[in-house]
Amino acid sequence: MTRAGSKRDRGLFRVKSVEQSIRDTDDPDSKLRKDLTAWDLIVFGVAVVIGAGIFTLTARTAGNVAGPSVSLAFVLAAIACALAALCYAEFASTVPVAGSAYTYSFATFGEFVAWIIGWDLILEFALAAAVVGKGWSLYLGEVMGGLSSSVMVGPVKVDWGAVLIVVVIGVVIASGTKLSSRVSLVITSIKVGVVIFVVALGAFYIKAENYTPYIPPAEAAETDNGLHQSLFSFVTGAGGSTFGWYGLLAAASLVFFAFIGLDVVATTAEETRTPQKAVPIGILGSLAIVTVLYVAVSLVLTGMVNYQELEGDESTLATAFAINGMDWAKNLISIGALAGLTTVVMVLMLGQTRVLFAMARDGLMPRRLAHTGKRGTPVRTTVVTVVVAVLAGLVPLGTLEGMVNIGTLFAFVLVSIGVLVLRRTRGDLERGFRVPLVPYVPILAVLACLWLMVNLSVETWIRFVVWMAIGVVIYFVYSRRHSVLAGTADPDPPV
Repeated sequence: MTRAGSKRDRGLFRVKSVEQSIRDTDDPDSKLRKDLTAWDLIVFGVAVVIGAGIFTLTARTAGNVAGPSVSLAFVLAAIACALAALCYAEFASTVPVAGSAYTYSFATFGEFVAWIIGWDLILEFALAAAVVGKGWSLYLGEVMGGLSSSVMVGPVKVDWGAVLIVVVIGVVIASGTKLSSRVSLVITSIKVGVVIFVVALGAFYIKAENYTPYIPPAEAAETDNGLHQSLFSFVTGAGGSTFGWYGLLAAASLVFFAFIGLDVVATTAEETRTPQKAVPIGILGSLAIVTVLYVAVSLVLTGMVNYQELEGDESTLATAFAINGMDWAKNLISIGALAGLTTVVMVLMLGQTRVLFAMARDGLMPRRLAHTGKRGTPVRTTVVTVVVAVLAGLVPLGTLEGMVNIGTLFAFVLVSIGVLVLRRTRGDLERGFRVPLVPYVPILAVLACLWLMVNLSVETWIRFVVWMAIGVVIYFVYSRRHSVLAGTADPDPPV
């Protein structure tokens, strides 16, 4: 079959073969350097996951939504993530190409679905990097003795801390993926050390009575009405999602943000020396490590103080130590959080550059973005990513964090279904890793992710649908006309 494909392939669902995807990785003008090992991928995975979730989200979710059962919420979210991670591992070992869910969807569902998931991932990574960049800026202010991280430039309020971290990380990423991995290793070691110290110290202050009731009785709250309530509650008229069993389920959907970015490991498959073995180890190994740390921190946190003392949007991990008279621990935790959020921003931006790179190589984004520099990195997509993420310094993101969750869960659903489709259509492909108990594991992954999605707020769903609609318009106006697979674009990317 030619690159343009048969008549059927010229439609919305033209499939880019796995073989073609792999051949594209040898294009000298858009070739990524293979520098990464399984250990590097584990570092990336831990680096991106241990961040905002462990330092801030845990306390807020315990105080406002789940109480002590936040630890169980992390387990539920981790199970959903693990089921999807197995599917990612099979795809990455079979199609070791940059782009993650975008590339996998292209090989199974066709170009239009691939574009939709690529557009979704652009939202996920850009917004997540911006959210975490703002969090980094807040902790920077605390470390510097309460110094404000925002300045007024005329009528515009600029968060200079968020801009600073995005620009610095952009330079590091452009300098080489291996360098990014080494920087991540150093900083990740620091923040994991801080987390372990916090768990060990906090364990001495645990009071058993703080775990009772483990699942607090349901309460009425403002977020239980209108667009703020979960889609499940809105459709079924079920109870509110503040404490109680519905609160636990809503908490699982919220703390899923803590696992955001784990799919970034799959986007580095093209830059890995032995992706068939290294990527599954990287994905599953990092997930195991971070799940243990998250559950340990949540158990210590809710054991140190009564969950009601964590109510409000300002509660953090440091709050529990301050209540127990250890104000000095706040500075230590702030330093750990600063280190943690640094690597989160780095890996999220790395993931977005690779998705944009893969889409540009296929012509769905401007082809010039697929050019790689002397260090074998997609410098041009890095510049675009920095421009997008700098918006973190100008735009108040408010409650948009939920969009990051729904975007990731949507990608997980498609990847899980894709494993079943590719097993049926291309059973001949060599798979370095195979999902066990097919079709049950992929089906469970889909159901678990969909359940977490319906427990997100109605306003999150509305924003998500609007973003997807914009993506559909761009596809038909630009991407479909410039697709390389359709034979409508120059097969050689411009320099």
